[in-house]
Parts: sequence; structure tokens; C-alpha cells
Amino acid sequence: MKTNVIFLFLFFTLLLSTASYAQKTISEGTITYEISLQSRAKENKPDNGFAGATSTRYLKGGLSRIDMKTSMGTETTIYNSKTGNAAILKEYSGQKLMILLTKENWDERNKKFEGIVFENTSESKVIGGYHCKRAIAQLKDGSSIAVYYTPELVAINKDYDKAFSNLPGFPLEYELETAALFFSYKLTSIDFNTVPSSKFEYPQTGYRMMTYEENKKGKAGQ
Repeated sequence: MKTNVIFLFLFFTLLLSTASYAQKTISEGTITYEISLQSRAKENKPDNGFAGATSTRYLKGGLSRIDMKTSMGTETTIYNSKTGNAAILKEYSGQKLMILLTKENWDERNKKFEGIVFENTSESKVIGGYHCKRAIAQLKDGSSIAVYYTPELVAINKDYDKAFSNLPGFPLEYELETAALFFSYKLTSIDFNTVPSSKFEYPQTGYRMMTYEENKKGKAGQ
């Protein structure tokens, strides 16, 4: 009887260690997606402004940076999950703008993702060598997100992208659909090498500074 108990203990210990080994925690890395955009108003024809567009995510502990590059310009979001503060850097038509966000601003900006719940479908596929499941979530504003995610990877900083903070894995391909637009993100590369700390520093010169509230007022007045 004692031998059986020891055997069962060793068996379940092996199962747990195998499960832990199968899932890799991303504490640092660089993930790049190719972006495409279609407008429903143009009969689902691709938006040429997004030809060759990319979105690159840099992760380092509680720090994250997302660079979105299109033919029209570049937009960067730098976020510190420990302080809750963030900065959005915009470079369009030679103009450079830095918008500073407090924790309250960040939460307001991502309010539409509050309570987001993904439901798995029966679909699956392999992306970049990782086995992925397909899941769909409906947002409060009527838009939806369909994602292929892998349970084999999980980010240590779950708040790097609020859309996926409740996802039980890492998104490798996803689609964001609104009443007017259809965004598609497809993985092109994933790298777990060290990311320089300088990637998460705010520029000290060259940008016109603006608060989140000032930017909102400016948009409302347009």
C-alpha cells in the first residue's frame, strides 16, 4: 500500500512538472505583427495607408512598449504596469507629439476592455510553431475580437495590452472588428532576447508635450 502511495505521488509530481515545463512565461521579448486594415465603407477593400504596416511589442518585466508603424507615420505607447503611468508618442507629417497619461487616464482609455471575456471555439491551428486555440470576445461598444492564442506562452505582465489581460495564453493572431473597420494582426516574429531598458524611456526633447485631458479637448473641438 505504501509503495502505491509513493508511486502515485511521483506520477502526479511528474505530471505537474511537465505541465509547468510546457508553458513558457514571457518576462522579456519582442513580438512583431503585420497589420492590415479594411474599411466597410469601401466594400472591404484594403486600406492602402496600412500597406506594410507593423505592430511591434517590447516586453521587459512590468514595462511594455508598442510601436505601430504605417506609411502615414508612427505611434508608440509606453506603459509602466507598476505605476500605471503611460505615454503616447505620435509622429505624423513631421509633427511629433507626446501625450502623458496618469493611471486614471490609462484606465479610462482602456475602459471598453473592462470585464472582457473570451469564449473558446472548436477551431485551432499552429502559428510560429505554437499550437493555438481560437476564442472570441464581444465588447460593450459593439465591437468584437477574434484571437488565435497559444496556452504555451503567457506574459508575466498581463496588462501590456488590456484587450488580452484575461486571455489564458498569448495572442499570436487576432482580428478587431467594428461597425466601420476590420483590423487584422498576424505574427511575423517572436524573440525572447534581452530588450534594452532605453526602449521604455520617454524622449527628453523634440516632442510637443500634452496631457491626456488636453488631447481629449483638442479632439472634441475638431
